[in-house]
Amino acid sequence: MAQKSILITGCSSGIGLACAHDLKARGWRVFATCRSQEDCARLEADGLESFRLDYTDVDSISAAVAEATARTGGTLDALFNNGAFAVPGALEDLPTDGLRAIFETNFFGWHELTRQVIPVMRAQGHGRIVQCSSVLGLVPLKWRGAYVATKYALEGLTDVLRLEMEDTGIRVVLIEPGPITSKFRVNAIPQFERWIDWRNSPRAEQYETSLLQRLYQDRGKDRFELPPEAVAAKLLHAIENPRPRPRYYVTTPTYIMGALRRLLPTPALDAIIRKG
Repeated sequence: MAQKSILITGCSSGIGLACAHDLKARGWRVFATCRSQEDCARLEADGLESFRLDYTDVDSISAAVAEATARTGGTLDALFNNGAFAVPGALEDLPTDGLRAIFETNFFGWHELTRQVIPVMRAQGHGRIVQCSSVLGLVPLKWRGAYVATKYALEGLTDVLRLEMEDTGIRVVLIEPGPITSKFRVNAIPQFERWIDWRNSPRAEQYETSLLQRLYQDRGKDRFELPPEAVAAKLLHAIENPRPRPRYYVTTPTYIMGALRRLLPTPALDAIIRKG
């Protein structure tokens, strides 16, 4: 029986890296892609098959799909869209170009890669497309508007794609993690410094007393935080189970917020979110 293959994005650290190692240990052939060639070289030295894929570079997406299918002889069993970043800040302070930039990586690039992989999966008659969303694809949170917008858009896109792929052998799945141990906060700092002019914001005092402290200070683990291997366990079920679920929650906050969103009117849910 041929070894099954998966292409994973955003593998330089965190969720992507943990999933790459766990699936390789499980017997999958893993193509662990990164935006930086330097990170790819590090992963190669660590025993993973890695090559460059930058969601903002269509040529790199095409090259990555071509490389993966060349190595397998033209097949690809699964895709895990994972690479993403955040631009923290109040929406009134977020330039439209900043919103465009995050959508290029977190949304449009995912769509481009998915569209390039679907013909491969159609030709072989099966496949799994797994999208790493977030609890912030279910409920909003202040200061996270740009990231929330990309995840809300991803949720809708993925729901429609799941329906449209029902007459094929391709199954489409969402994974929705809450707080996961990663470099996500640290990676958001340069994005914040690039796009948000907080000193000239009418909310400057709120930035100083709230967001800046959370962004720049390492406060240790969130009380509900799980290691990235928790996502890897759900990904494994999503790609190996004959009947994968449409959605997989990861971490307690996602289960709680998923339930509250269904049960509560919006003002009541807003009140709970405001309290943190």
